[in-house]
Amino acid sequence: MIQFIFVALLVAVDFITKRIAVSNLLGKGRIPIINGFFNFTYVENTGAAFGSLQGARWFFVGITVAMLALCVWYYLKLQKEENSFLAKVGVLLVISGAIGNLIDRLTKGYVVDMLDFIIFGYDFPVFNFADICVCVGAFLYLLWGFASEIRKKK
Repeated sequence: MIQFIFVALLVAVDFITKRIAVSNLLGKGRIPIINGFFNFTYVENTGAAFGSLQGARWFFVGITVAMLALCVWYYLKLQKEENSFLAKVGVLLVISGAIGNLIDRLTKGYVVDMLDFIIFGYDFPVFNFADICVCVGAFLYLLWGFASEIRKKK
């Protein structure tokens, strides 16, 4: 039950941040928060990461639904694993982010992005809270995988 609440909470945070972005950023361009580093910028992304494959809405819906099914199956499989806390949290984060962006794709046809960083002069692609969940979740899962391999070798 706690897992469902965790996912629901993260999806709610994503939903709320996107609604705030729509109501406060739409049509306003780049709004500097930390000059030369962080901005709020409203973007309607019809593609994937870094704006790739623009306009492939139903492809991404299908991929996301398949990935969600795989993640749920794998999460249930992880229940039997010892020392799998990081993996479980990672998979739940990926599920949360996927659901958050899936909601946008199904209801709008695009994903709302608003977090805009310039890092070492590179104008990083604009992203959202759901994207953060997916990336952090994948990182935690990989970290768990590396730690599991180290444990097996000992």
